Amino acid sequence: MKSLAELEAIRKATASRINLRHEDAADTTRVVIGMATCGIAAGARPVMLSFVDEINKRQLNHVTVSQTGCIGMCRLEPMVDVIVPGKEKVTYVHVKPEMVSRIVAEHIVNGRPVAEYTIGAAEN
Repeated sequence: MKSLAELEAIRKATASRINLRHEDAADTTRVVIGMATCGIAAGARPVMLSFVDEINKRQLNHVTVSQTGCIGMCRLEPMVDVIVPGKEKVTYVHVKPEMVSRIVAEHIVNGRPVAEYTIGAAEN
């Protein structure tokens, strides 16, 4: 850091990331990532960062990203719930960072869950 302007730029970037994690509106779509030890060991942290980056890049102000503890199905980690108001919760399993842009584009933006990434597909 060489100047006050650089510090301000870092503050704004961090604030925009933090704002993505707040859950304050009834019409907000929520992305919840399992971040217990099992999720982190399976790669949940890069998945969460990919969601934050993709949502920020698309400027989806109606979407929050948050984390939760153990979901209880360690063999399916990393797991991500997408909760769209008025719709049934969709749980994605074995999520990798390269899957995130498709989940955001198809499910969050266009309202069509990516069936082959969901818990139903993993159980078959």
